Amino acid sequence: MTQRPNLTCTPLALTPHKNCVTAAGRMPSPSSRQPRPPLLLSTNAKAAPFLLLAANALATTNTRLPTTGSLQLRMGDAAIAAVREEQGEEEEHIFRSRFPPVAVPDDVTVPEFVLAGAEAYADKVALVEAAPGGRSYTYGEVCRDVARFARALRSVGVRKGHVVVVALPNLAVYPVVSLGIMSAGAVFSGVNPRAAAAEIRKQVEDSEAKLVVANEVAYDKVKGAGVPVIGIGDVERMPGAISWDELLAAADRTGAPVVALDPVQQSDLCALPYSSGTTGVSKGVMLSHRNLVSNLCSSMFAVGQELLGQVVTLGLMPFFHIYGITGICCSTLRHKGTVVVMDRFDLRTFLGALVTHRVMFAPLVPPVMLAMVKSPVADEFDLSGLALRSVMTAAAPLAPDLLAAFQSKFPGVQVEEAYGLTEHSCITLTHAGGGDPHKGPVQIAKKNSVGFILPNLEVKFIDPDTGRSLPRNTPGEVCVRSQAVMQGYYRQKEETERTIDDKGWLHTGDVGYIDDDGDVFIVDRIKELIKYKGFQVAPAELEAILLSHPSVEDAAVFG
Repeated sequence: MTQRPNLTCTPLALTPHKNCVTAAGRMPSPSSRQPRPPLLLSTNAKAAPFLLLAANALATTNTRLPTTGSLQLRMGDAAIAAVREEQGEEEEHIFRSRFPPVAVPDDVTVPEFVLAGAEAYADKVALVEAAPGGRSYTYGEVCRDVARFARALRSVGVRKGHVVVVALPNLAVYPVVSLGIMSAGAVFSGVNPRAAAAEIRKQVEDSEAKLVVANEVAYDKVKGAGVPVIGIGDVERMPGAISWDELLAAADRTGAPVVALDPVQQSDLCALPYSSGTTGVSKGVMLSHRNLVSNLCSSMFAVGQELLGQVVTLGLMPFFHIYGITGICCSTLRHKGTVVVMDRFDLRTFLGALVTHRVMFAPLVPPVMLAMVKSPVADEFDLSGLALRSVMTAAAPLAPDLLAAFQSKFPGVQVEEAYGLTEHSCITLTHAGGGDPHKGPVQIAKKNSVGFILPNLEVKFIDPDTGRSLPRNTPGEVCVRSQAVMQGYYRQKEETERTIDDKGWLHTGDVGYIDDDGDVFIVDRIKELIKYKGFQVAPAELEAILLSHPSVEDAAVFG
């Protein structure tokens, strides 16, 4: 038997908000690694978790310390230098985007930002599952069910700041669930539904979640977590779960609440993804509506009006990851494209989706690209007329031989590598600077780099021992500062202070540098550098050599 909810609902309207940034989603991925000479760096620096930064061509020269920024308005560079010399200050090497800043709207939540203008696309497919007979949602249905779920959550007692854990695989309903949670003022926390039961329950407990949303894949793992479970799918296989369908139907039948509810503010938390950070212990990353909206504005800066309603994005990367829900789903929905949703990788389903749904943008990992190039299954499909224009790789270095083979087989497809961090709201930095939707994006960064710095971001590279910022072409720890930097780790004050310094710089723990053209290269992780006879060797250098061998599919070096 499933529980039949008894609700008193509150209508929650999604108000459109105008913004000069119309844009499209670019994708994420962990680091592209560039071999460099042995690095004279220590391994004692702070670090921040795994993720994606498809970076941007920095245009800045050395900038001034924030404390003297106001002086520069009244004094020349020579006078500033004299003041610094007298005060014992050192010039900082801070790099910014070569593109102008972009506007970030105030007082707009993530759902309002993402679904703004959706009424004009009410009948357009927003989300569709790639598997035959899979579920789909139009924009009208997305807006309707986001509002219904938000009302239902508030009616069952969910309040602003309450955490709702989502243990679902990639499904068309996933963005509806996450945006509904945010619309209610609650905090979305995705978890891998195929993780061990102990891992899922640990996140439920650590986040102090009030509810869990799951389907048959994870229900047995969460039913004993001590919180109510909303079941999506075959609820007969989830005894004791609250039926999603009945919950939404009950929300439609009930009236207004008897108590006033706090309105959702942009400064409120909206997401709590979990990241391992430097310690390897998974921690909740507190992200506000402002963090995510700011990151979306920066990452979509180059997408023009010509892409509105045009882009079709492959949703293969896991949606429980911050990139999946923001970099893929939110960015595509923002510019009113279509997300083709895949739960698990199957080459035939994948290739069929590319052909049938005319996918234009596909965030992938190198093993998928390898299968596209070498698997005989690919010969079963006519791939000559693909609409695919851009592939973003993530999660592993892309071997030069694989890149060459892929570009030989798919000459019209741009391949980009990316880098980013959960702690920076999924920095979606990219090689591409916009372009015609039918001709593909414009390549404006070196293929072996992670790209250029996005608008509104500041980046510096520091000596891990001294903390001094370093000039161009000098490897150091990558530090990032912007409005997208997390609020901190949930209930982890010391870890937060180790990761974000008192000037707002997020210390990533990655070693990288910026070249004379403003392209950023990631060399390795500080803690992974191998000490050998007084030198420090980056494992990525050895991995790149191993991956160059035709018989090696993947490689990992540690010591």
